Amino acid sequence: MSRTIIDKIWDAHVVKSVTSTVDALYIDTHYIHEVTSPQAFAGLNKRNLKVFRPQQTIATADHNVPTKNQHLPIENELSSHQVSTLVNNCEDHGIELFGIGHEKNGIVHVIGPENGFTQPGMTIVCGDSHTSTHGAFGAIAFGIGTSQVEHVLTTQCLLLSRPKTMRIEVNGILGKGVTAKDTALYIISQLGTEGATGHFVEFAGTVFEQFSMEERMTVCNMSIEMGARGGLVGIDATTIDYVCKRVEISKERIVYWQSLNTDEAAQFDEVIKLDGSMITPMITTGTSPDTGIDITQQVQSNQRNNEKGLSYMQMKEDDFLLGKNVDYVFIGSCTNSRIEDLRQVAELVKDRKKATDVTAWIVPGSNEVRKQAQQEGLDKIFIDAGFEFREPGCSACLAMNDDKIPSGALCVSTSNRNFEGRQGDGARTILASPITAAAAAITGKITDPRTYLN
Repeated sequence: MSRTIIDKIWDAHVVKSVTSTVDALYIDTHYIHEVTSPQAFAGLNKRNLKVFRPQQTIATADHNVPTKNQHLPIENELSSHQVSTLVNNCEDHGIELFGIGHEKNGIVHVIGPENGFTQPGMTIVCGDSHTSTHGAFGAIAFGIGTSQVEHVLTTQCLLLSRPKTMRIEVNGILGKGVTAKDTALYIISQLGTEGATGHFVEFAGTVFEQFSMEERMTVCNMSIEMGARGGLVGIDATTIDYVCKRVEISKERIVYWQSLNTDEAAQFDEVIKLDGSMITPMITTGTSPDTGIDITQQVQSNQRNNEKGLSYMQMKEDDFLLGKNVDYVFIGSCTNSRIEDLRQVAELVKDRKKATDVTAWIVPGSNEVRKQAQQEGLDKIFIDAGFEFREPGCSACLAMNDDKIPSGALCVSTSNRNFEGRQGDGARTILASPITAAAAAITGKITDPRTYLN
């Protein structure tokens, strides 16, 4: 019987079928951070239980950490408490922690892949919705709630209903200035935030075959924004090369990974085909990730981009956003804070200066990314251009740390969500690619990045 990669990985991890639709699924790797784990550990401690398999749990501090002066104590009392609680819980339960200052510290969805912890064929969970990032490696990866975090800590398993399957094929050649982030925003604009609800998505087609692992991670990261339980890309030479550069893998293991790919005759519950040549640089216009439009188009009011969202964003139907003044630019987050993202930005801003009335932050996704950027001289390019080059963390993706966007300010952000107040009380967020954000920083206005590309 022909099967999809989703079915093959799922079936290989079923410990027991509880009902015809619910399985006890074994979890290979469990990532935790300081925000969604404290209550789970409290549950264990209350019952005097220990983590069942601590060697399969990996911890980092990312959401609450400051991105300046990390060598100093955290000033925010709540953030400091959450981080110290994570430290204590990891010590008590024998879990490896990459805390603030550790050479492997960074955003959980950045450090997992770059250290070779994330591998093909795995089941991976974390108390964070953007765990789908790890699906880029041909893995079933998804976010879980705090009660499920506790369940995995105690049993290394989860009770789950089998997802439906969806295949999204994007074929053709992407145009100049069109990035993986634009591809993700375009797909979401076509499907809506509920278009893949209940499904696990396999991204396929020539566009994904040509993407690097970092580009694949960007799209899988945002699969959750179309309602999917997660998204993945098949396992190929690009996947294997990336992993083998970080950890030693046997030939037998590689052959197994390759056997997991979707069989040619496999059937999906739904198949969607899109033309990559239709994708352009994208920006969002409302307070949902599915409100993306071609950067040159006019704002449209519709069911997705409703009057309430437009009012919050201080936009009107038929507005052109090109030339609209921006206040902040944030380049970072688990979506776009890897070295390739920073290289793209550096190429665009080199020998240029940011607009004087724009605050621009570049926040690498990990200490490793920061170190590599410094070795390549990217930090000097950013600083010379007037950008702040900060220390790693989730930063302005969400208002859980000091990096908040002021009320009423308009921020062009490379993060994954533009909900009301996501980046700070009253902050207004436009989602875009790193080069679109960089172009906005240089001009102080929403600018088509193709203006700056040879």
